[in-house]
Amino acid sequence: MQYKNLGHTGLNVSRLCLGTMTFGLQTEQRVAFEIVDKAVEAGVNFIDTADVYPLGGDLKSVGRTEEILGAWLKGRRSQFIVATKAVGQMGPHPWNQGASRKHLLDAIDASLQRLGTDYVDLYQLHTDDSTTPLDETLEALDVIVRSGRARYIGVSNFLAYRLAKALGRADTLRLTRMVSVQPRYSLLFREIERELLPLAKEEHLGVISYNPLAGGLLTGKHKLTATPPEGRFTLGSAGSRYQSRYWHEREFATIEALRGAAQEAGVSLTTASVAWVLANPVVTSAILGASRPEQLTDTLAAIDLQLDAGFKSKLDELTAEYRMGDAVR
Repeated sequence: MQYKNLGHTGLNVSRLCLGTMTFGLQTEQRVAFEIVDKAVEAGVNFIDTADVYPLGGDLKSVGRTEEILGAWLKGRRSQFIVATKAVGQMGPHPWNQGASRKHLLDAIDASLQRLGTDYVDLYQLHTDDSTTPLDETLEALDVIVRSGRARYIGVSNFLAYRLAKALGRADTLRLTRMVSVQPRYSLLFREIERELLPLAKEEHLGVISYNPLAGGLLTGKHKLTATPPEGRFTLGSAGSRYQSRYWHEREFATIEALRGAAQEAGVSLTTASVAWVLANPVVTSAILGASRPEQLTDTLAAIDLQLDAGFKSKLDELTAEYRMGDAVR
């Protein structure tokens, strides 16, 4: 395993981070424990979750993933870097979601209880809540850090201009500054290279990229059909979101070209896809997800794959259009 400081902090994290959003719905607790065990055996010390997980669940299942992770962490919490997220809907009332002071202070306490710990290493805004004044959100996060309930704070799914504004307001108000951003990034989604990654580099932010396999499509195992096979692409509203992102002729055509390039290079497309994300010097860690432990075999192998310059250029060339966004459709 390789390790890298998270942005400008002294926090040293593994370059592969274990994502847990399948735990509790696609993956039962026993299998979830096996997945974590396999990642840890490979040297992973960084685990990411969120209060609204498992993916594709409802208000009856939210929080279950944190509970499973908390059970696994019992007796070994100090050995791992644990990140969680808030903002998503956790209850039936209007104040049970968003980035208001009330919800964030309620949410961190609830997450800590489920995780069985008195602090998280990284507390992140899962999405941008434009209905709450940014200053209110930043002040609430500052309270959370100063109280010791989180060591660092970050954001996920933020547009570059909103992140830049958040950093500026935190500096102006002398509040705790975000140290990381968690964006979607893969060979099939490269838009963040245009603005978000340059901002992260300039502001010395850690980048924890998720979805490096584009929902599993970059394993090359799926075929384009009218109805996706049961799994991530069929899990309620989350499944619909994944279909909207990736289940298109253009993406499948690109995957075929990528598969051919990977075969020519003698490597697994799965491994190459994660290695390509890690090859970007701005990326700190790539989040790996799995619903079964054996799914980690090829993704964990990415840490040892140094992409040949010619092969990487070929991957860049085949996916150049994905830097431009949906306008190219």
